[in-house]
Amino acid sequence: MKNLFGDNRQANILSVLRKSSTLNIETLAERFGVSERTVRNDIKDINKELKNSGLIEINQGKCGLRVFDTRDFQNAYARIIETDDLMNSSHKRQEYVFAKLMRAMEPVLTDDLAYEMNIGRSTLISDLKKLRQTMEDYELEIVGKTSKGLALAGSELNIRKFVMENLFDSIYQNYPQDELMLKGIREALAEQNFEESTQKMFENYMTLMFDRFLTGHIITRMPEKYYNLVSRNSFSFVNQLIDNLSKEFYIEIPIEEKIFVFLPIIGMRTPADSKNMYSIELDEKIQPLLKKIVEGIRLELNISIDPHEFAEKFMYHIMFMINRLRYNVHIDNPMFEDIHYKYPLAFKMSEIAARVIGEEAEVAVTQAELGYLAAYFGVFLEVNTLNQKQQKIAVISDKGRVTAQLFAVQIRKVVDSSSQLDILAPSEAVSDILDQYDIVICTTEHMIECECPVIYIHEIFDENELKNKLRQAKFCKGTDAVILDDNWYVMANILKEDTFFNLSEQKDYISALDQMMDTLCQNGYVDEDFKERVWEKESKSSMIIDNIAIPHAVQKAGDAIVLSVGVFREPMPYKNDNIQVVFLLALPEEIRDENLLICVYDEIMSLVKNDELIEKITHSGNYIDFMKVLYKRN
Repeated sequence: MKNLFGDNRQANILSVLRKSSTLNIETLAERFGVSERTVRNDIKDINKELKNSGLIEINQGKCGLRVFDTRDFQNAYARIIETDDLMNSSHKRQEYVFAKLMRAMEPVLTDDLAYEMNIGRSTLISDLKKLRQTMEDYELEIVGKTSKGLALAGSELNIRKFVMENLFDSIYQNYPQDELMLKGIREALAEQNFEESTQKMFENYMTLMFDRFLTGHIITRMPEKYYNLVSRNSFSFVNQLIDNLSKEFYIEIPIEEKIFVFLPIIGMRTPADSKNMYSIELDEKIQPLLKKIVEGIRLELNISIDPHEFAEKFMYHIMFMINRLRYNVHIDNPMFEDIHYKYPLAFKMSEIAARVIGEEAEVAVTQAELGYLAAYFGVFLEVNTLNQKQQKIAVISDKGRVTAQLFAVQIRKVVDSSSQLDILAPSEAVSDILDQYDIVICTTEHMIECECPVIYIHEIFDENELKNKLRQAKFCKGTDAVILDDNWYVMANILKEDTFFNLSEQKDYISALDQMMDTLCQNGYVDEDFKERVWEKESKSSMIIDNIAIPHAVQKAGDAIVLSVGVFREPMPYKNDNIQVVFLLALPEEIRDENLLICVYDEIMSLVKNDELIEKITHSGNYIDFMKVLYKRN
């Protein structure tokens, strides 16, 4: 994704952090192509400029923006972004050169261009080299010799694509608009009830089209697939609008130009208004495609998706997304990094969906589109969590009725609003009564005997601590983990001492995984054919995220999820990755609680973002060491 403020890295860092709660220093360094030390130095400079209006705080490799005085912060922000003087920025100079060449009717001499920009010839040649590299992805070239003149070469459609994706605002922000034309366009769009973002993009396409067409830069021919768009119902609106405008200006606009300005409509974002969305006919191929996506996720992750209410919106999103990809309509996704970081499982689902869409629709899903797909799956996972059955929670306190009620009020801030909360006296804390509840929260030091999970906390407690313990408790009833301590990981309740493996002595990944599976089989956790099913799945695709491998398959030895963890002291090469930790999942044919599996996946994938935790895990020599790493204590 292009940077909003060109080469002004400090402005870009501040812009990104204004839209994100927290980001890794590593992520920012990768995004801007610099070292982590450079990013840290930039942040120091930004903080000096912000003074007391705000602060970018760095903690354990993550940074977040804190704003203390909104007005002073806005002034400081404006100062930072305005330091990007036009000809002192390579990015801005490249924009200027491209705009000059795209409007030139004859080759432009390098010396004349350098003189016009008031820069040295060597600086311009360096900028041209960078610009040529950027243009390669669009099949555009700068041809000619610096001594005889330079010209822009490539299809008109690709030139416009480059402009729309990279420098429309910088070229056309002060472009003189014909008020009569603009009024006609806006009135026509208002009648169609298009979303504001679609209207804005359509106006931009119209501006670019008329500018290029009226200056003699015409699209003479398009790839054949574009001409199929004229049969779409919504094309008639564009056709009529342009014909009406043509009459006003005594010109005739060819079909290629009409198709060009139709692109933002067929590739628009899914309308937020359902009525507007349903007025658009859904492609008949989308529903079968959604079924294949759902099946792909079920086969790869053993998670069954029932999208419920957002199924139709999701199908419309897929339809518009395919249109965008097929006809090269680019959209940005400023939320990509946040989604990738916050919803790792949803992102994995989106990768599976992208692969299916790529195979079926023959399009390559871009990073921005991948992020929007992940957002839909994130909604599914959140809704799935909210739809869990109402919980009955018993609160036991020996500090008196009033204190117990105050304690219960604090708990209600943390638990789901649909949960039933009952205050019990210690005398009522007997198994016959407590076994009727899902969770027991207790402030007494007396040992509670019951089948449901028990959480011991003080009257004044940390809300995050209780929230994580409640999350654990959802999956603990009927297991050995009746008393919940300060280990916040649900997977800790599944892992057993004999399912942890120190793989430091293993020579390769394959033999290490074989050892894990053979031992699980000998101990009765999996059936004899489990290993074959795992390797069959591995032959098709491996689930590896950075340095974590998550091989998994169905086991027929029991009805519970079996988790096995294997740790390499040094990274172990496998395919194109270096594995440090193996989380082997043996899944029953019928999963009783799919939310438990989702939770475990989420926990495993979240570890990828925590280098410090991974480092500690790789030094775990045994089960006890590993469990100590998972503990989070205040």
